Amino acid sequence: MPKASVIVPVYNVEAYLEKCVQSILRQTEQDFELLLVDDGSTDSSGQLCEELAKKDSRIRVIHQENQGLGGARNTGIREAKGDWLLLVDSDDWIEPEILEKSLEAGLREEADMVMFPFRSVDEEGRELAVFRENVPLDRALSLKERKDVLLTAPVAWNKLYRTAFFRETGLAYPSRVWYEDIRTTPKLMALARRMVFLGDIGYNYLQRQGSIMNSGKVARNVEIIEAFDDILPWFREHGLFAEYRQELEHLTVAHILLTSSVRVLRMDHKNPLLRKFRAYVEREFPTYRGNPYNKTHFTRNQKIALWLVERRWYGAAALAFRVKGS
Repeated sequence: MPKASVIVPVYNVEAYLEKCVQSILRQTEQDFELLLVDDGSTDSSGQLCEELAKKDSRIRVIHQENQGLGGARNTGIREAKGDWLLLVDSDDWIEPEILEKSLEAGLREEADMVMFPFRSVDEEGRELAVFRENVPLDRALSLKERKDVLLTAPVAWNKLYRTAFFRETGLAYPSRVWYEDIRTTPKLMALARRMVFLGDIGYNYLQRQGSIMNSGKVARNVEIIEAFDDILPWFREHGLFAEYRQELEHLTVAHILLTSSVRVLRMDHKNPLLRKFRAYVEREFPTYRGNPYNKTHFTRNQKIALWLVERRWYGAAALAFRVKGS
């Protein structure tokens, strides 16, 4: 049995896949299997998976009809043989020591999840930004003792998961939707007994024009509301909503009223979704303006953006974003 299973969903990424795979094969920890889940690619990605598998016996290829990113991840998690899971998107790449360091921390701290910082990069590999969390490092934490852990990046791919833990939760990534990470990660964190954060950057997140989050499909941004219509009832059903109300409130403001509004504004500052986002937040959390995390967890620019959006000055906000290049 390998120590870890690295799962890479693959869909029409022939230009990026080999770099991703090579970054995994070059890990200092070599005891792993690599599952390439070809999610019905229509380019040569599926064939490339097979060619890569011929060169390294640790690679297994799974071909399936298209189920979306979440569905491909679920297939990999179901088929994994390793004790730990690492999810890597096929257009990104990881740092050489991150699997070794994550496994060491997870075993040492008897953790269910291990998280590490990441950087965003452009098509030329230039660093755009580094994302670190303001939480204690290299020691076990639980959500009960550090509720603000729920506010850390909800992405699936900067985390190592204990396989038994993930399967025991019964959770799965939703298929064929946007925002599948945020529908799943907060639930995993709420159920994890012990989590540990590392200080070393482990992941390179490629921001490319053709990616989902850069897509011009403005209307699909409504799915962030659908995501929170999944998250909030789950916390209520599990008796956790009151305990984490402030954190859930801030998450809702940050991801719907701020981030999604900015994303839509960049493309269409008259889009009716902007009012829908605002109405949703005010309905679910009418007193959100008093949330203490709004002062401590938003940057100055985020506070300005939120102020503009709250006042429905969408044209001014769109102009400000264009001028700042944000």
